[in-house]
Amino acid sequence: MADRVAFRTCPLCEAGCGLEIELTTKPDGSEEVKRIRGDQADVFSAGFICPKGSTLKHLHEDPDWLRQPHVKRGGQFVPVSWDEAFETIAAAVGPLMDEHGRNAVGVYLGNPNAHSLGPMLYNKGLLKTIASRNIFSASTVDQRPKEVSAAMMFGSVAVPVPDLDRTDYLLMLGANPLASNGSLCTAPDFPGRMKRIQERGGKVVVVDPRRSETAEVCDQHIAILPNGDAYLLAALANVLFEKDQVGRLADHTLGLDDLRTRLAPFTPEAVADRVGIDAETIRTLADELAAAPTAAVYGRIGTTCQEFGTLTSVLVDVVNLLTGNLDRVGGAMFSCPASGHPTSKGEPGTGRGFRMGRTSSRVSGTNATFGEFPVTVMPEEIETPGEGQIRAMVTVGGNPVSSNPNTVRLDAAFASLDFMVSVDPYINETTRHADVILPPPSPLQKPHYDLALLQFGVRNVANYSAPVLPLAESQMDEGEIIRRLTAVFAGDAASGPEAQAAADAIDDFTAAAFAGAATRDTFSNVAGRDATEIVEATERTGAERLLDIALRTGPFGDGFGSEDRGVTLEQLEANPHGVDLGPLDEERIPGILRTPSGKIELLNEHIEAELDRLGDTMAAEMPEMILVGRRHVRSNNSWMHNVRVLTKGRNRCTLQIHPDDADRLGIADGGAAKVRSRVGELIIDCETTDVVRPGVVSIPHGFGQNGEGVQLRVASEYRGVNTNILTDEYLRDPITGNIALNGVPVEVAPA
Repeated sequence: MADRVAFRTCPLCEAGCGLEIELTTKPDGSEEVKRIRGDQADVFSAGFICPKGSTLKHLHEDPDWLRQPHVKRGGQFVPVSWDEAFETIAAAVGPLMDEHGRNAVGVYLGNPNAHSLGPMLYNKGLLKTIASRNIFSASTVDQRPKEVSAAMMFGSVAVPVPDLDRTDYLLMLGANPLASNGSLCTAPDFPGRMKRIQERGGKVVVVDPRRSETAEVCDQHIAILPNGDAYLLAALANVLFEKDQVGRLADHTLGLDDLRTRLAPFTPEAVADRVGIDAETIRTLADELAAAPTAAVYGRIGTTCQEFGTLTSVLVDVVNLLTGNLDRVGGAMFSCPASGHPTSKGEPGTGRGFRMGRTSSRVSGTNATFGEFPVTVMPEEIETPGEGQIRAMVTVGGNPVSSNPNTVRLDAAFASLDFMVSVDPYINETTRHADVILPPPSPLQKPHYDLALLQFGVRNVANYSAPVLPLAESQMDEGEIIRRLTAVFAGDAASGPEAQAAADAIDDFTAAAFAGAATRDTFSNVAGRDATEIVEATERTGAERLLDIALRTGPFGDGFGSEDRGVTLEQLEANPHGVDLGPLDEERIPGILRTPSGKIELLNEHIEAELDRLGDTMAAEMPEMILVGRRHVRSNNSWMHNVRVLTKGRNRCTLQIHPDDADRLGIADGGAAKVRSRVGELIIDCETTDVVRPGVVSIPHGFGQNGEGVQLRVASEYRGVNTNILTDEYLRDPITGNIALNGVPVEVAPA
């Protein structure tokens, strides 16, 4: 029997599944996790859980998870106190910034930040305090094209999500939710939601160069050539324009006629060879989308991590628009998170919209987006001497040496830094270069609320999780770590009571900023109120205070007493299975639009240039072999491979190659192959299979944790390789600089 049962939301991916955690009491009075399973009463996930969610106990007990700060001395990491760690950072970064300026410090924010409450709330203050232009994040590894396309079309990062629970027809491009759940689409039990579409008589179609796990269970799989999605979507839109179909929102849209003209060359017949799909199939697909009672087009990693990532993302929503399914029940809809959304700021039609080119990188002149440079320019900014050269790095929750392109070059660049500090629990491929590592507590020791991910929820819900287990004496709360680090870069005391006072002052300042923003928001339920009064009314501290302000001033909040009822942190604490706020609302356009015109804007100079490039490359010769990525349900980027229960069994890091290509190249099933790209080469075990179409090979991402200095005992035993040895930092989406992880030209030969 369990002595206690706790409930929390799984923080490992975007699905947001509820967990039921049974705990027992040990003889010394401390608690340990006995079992983790899906929370049947969770309002969003209803008991669904993937293999990763049950391993939070293993993560918490992982002996390689650092429990206190580590400082590198004589080339070796040694544990130190928190005060000593922050003093070491202050002693290094203060003189460095005095001599070379604040742009000499680069910052990389990794994917786990989106799943962690402390970083979500306090990273912005850290970035402002460091005040460097050299900011990077994992967003330009996978999702920036979708964010930018939404900002271009709607004026803010309001990303439409497929209304999975009510649609009759789902077309997915470059998505494999049976392996990765949703992405920029928070949907627990995505597989079950797909199955229910079929059970109610609907249809699910998957477009992917691989017959993925999702494609195996869908109604139709269309095996497209890599990097072909923009051509296919342009052809679908072309057919819809032929039908004189302009959707319900024509009066709220600019550029329809111009777009019709620009898409005229992209007929199904014209693109057929480039996409590897016959014209009849393309026309049938367009007809089915137009005829379905409701339909949603959803594109994910496969569509954003390619050379035409932003254009493809725009065309996804163009097709949703033309079929009349944008902002409509059963179509592509806009979430309304309880903690507020960027579209709630300002009045419709008064926004500034999205502008490119305000800041460009020092070396190659690459544009920044949302205040960040693409990670593809990080190596050159470290390597190239001159004013503004990155000499020190701060990484928070990321492993760029593993996850970014041309990993050999980036690894060497990180090794050349004068100083580096990492907020990270592991000594991995990136943090082995750090001088100081500040480890956050395990997921079971942190409060949790999906501030970022519920902005993409397929249903409006709110679910707060208190820490399940307490911090050890040697550990520090993650929000506190970032506030203390912020204080160091502000020049405040690095240790002692003065350091704590500085961190507390940063917390108070952040709370006042949260409240002040809410009182200035025309649509807020506290508009015009006194910000100080709101901060004092929370009766909370730290991250919980900021979250309470966000919830109570959000669209479902109580307005700190101005409403009779509403979502508050107290309410969520009393409802550990979450609070269901209902299905997504339709007809939110034009209310969410923040473009200068107050309308959906389909074209601008960047999209027009990409349409020209799309036409110019339509007849280009395809490489003999093209590399695409893949993911497995038991894997989560690079940081879950130290959990033995997830890595045991067969080798999942293989090169998938079609039997016809294997025979032609002399490669045996189970044998080894040498794969070479412009930037590197590797040797990998082969798996001959017809799940990939001829001319395509696939390698999963996130493997290869066996480099010198990596202290991950389980992961380093695994024989996987890092596919980013092959990916090319200069093969990227030109608008955002996002990496083209898919569509990489390679040569394949027997090893």
